[in-house]
This record gives sequence, C-alpha cells and structure tokens, in this order.
Amino acid sequence: MIEVNMLTKSYSKKLAVDHINFKIDDGEIFGLLGPNAAGKTTTVRMLSTILKPDEGTAIINGIDVIEKPREVRKIIGVLPEEVGLYDRLTTAEMLLYYGRLHGMDKKIIKERTEVLFDKLDLMDFINARNSTLSKGTKQKVSIARAFLHDPSVLFLDEPTAGIDVMSARAIKDMILEAKKQKKTILFSTHIMPEAEKICDRIAIIEKGNIIAIGTLSELKSMTKKKDLEDVFIRLVEEHT
Repeated sequence: MIEVNMLTKSYSKKLAVDHINFKIDDGEIFGLLGPNAAGKTTTVRMLSTILKPDEGTAIINGIDVIEKPREVRKIIGVLPEEVGLYDRLTTAEMLLYYGRLHGMDKKIIKERTEVLFDKLDLMDFINARNSTLSKGTKQKVSIARAFLHDPSVLFLDEPTAGIDVMSARAIKDMILEAKKQKKTILFSTHIMPEAEKICDRIAIIEKGNIIAIGTLSELKSMTKKKDLEDVFIRLVEEHT
C-alpha cells in the first residue's frame, strides 16, 4: 500500500529526514517511533502531501505523492501534529466543512459525524465552538475529522497526545477496528506501550535515519531486550 524510497527533507541545510526506505503492507498498522525531532512528523507530512520531499519517492496505493498529490489526498486521512481546528466553527460545522471538501453528501457527513462522535464520547460537544474545547477534546475532534471520509490509508501523528486514559482507549479501539476493515495505518508515537500493543511492525527513526524495522519479536531478538522501551533505548543509544 505504501512504498517509500530514499525520501529526504532538509530545513536550512539541516537534514530532517535522510534518504529513508520502508514499505507498509495493505491492512497493516506500522509504527514510527523516535525521540523528539527524530523526523517522525516530517515523514508524515511528506507522505500526506503537506511537504514536498527534496529527494526520493513515495507511492501510496500506486499513486505518486509528488506527481499526483490531489489523488493521494482523496484516499488518505490525516491527524496532524497540530489539531488545526477553526475556532469560530462548531465541531459539527468543522466536520461538515471537511466532508464537503471531500465531496461527501451532507446526509452522509451527518451520519458519519454522529457515529464517530459517539465512539469518541463527543456528542455533548456537537454544537460547541472549537474555541471552547479543551486540548484533549480538540484532539478527538481532529481524529474524527481524519476518519470522516472513510479513507483507506490513515496517517496518525501522536493520536493520543494530551488525551486521558479512557479517551486513549477509545482511539486505540478505533485504530484496531480500522485494521479489521483492511485500512493501512501509519502510527507515529513516542508512547511505547501503545506501539507494543497495536503495531504489526515498527520502524525506529533517529536523527532522520531509519535505524531498525521489524516486528516486536524481531526487534527484541535483534537487541536481546525484553520490552519495547529497552529495545528503543538500546537502538537509539547505538546510533547516537
């Protein structure tokens, strides 16, 4: 579903992502782990057509993200690092706006909004303006927006950041349900227990380089460590 070859991005001549390569299978939850400023968000932004790579290619479901970004946007859902909600709109108006951008019928948007808001315990906020919401509630609205048009590929950048335990569980359940529906998910996080529980494979990125890729058992075998946190620390320290 996703094939990344030699993808590269620099900011002011400083490499943020350095010629990375990986593939994500159809219906796979692929974790992208790394410390702060490792290149996770830049990678997600390039794959979701927000940033144009300096070098390399990325193909999503046979579509080149550089040559046909509009076609890519039709099949992806994105949870960005920043929630990006319009303060003056209500949460329902926000989803209506994005749904219409995707060409969805208003009736379908309303139905999908209610289903997603019910799953995320947002129904009490359906007529609330975004400016009045807490950080965690804004995050959940942004997640609902990413899932709204039923995309086949999801890019989720730190989906449980700033979220309470019950909300985080609801989000993880949504991700696992999406996997059952054969959706492909790139899950960027620094929360090890989450990645350990839901990811089929994990890539560890450090200083813009992919330093390891594998299943949890493969990474444990590679490092001779028993849990993902120890695996992560060992690999990052080896490449510091």
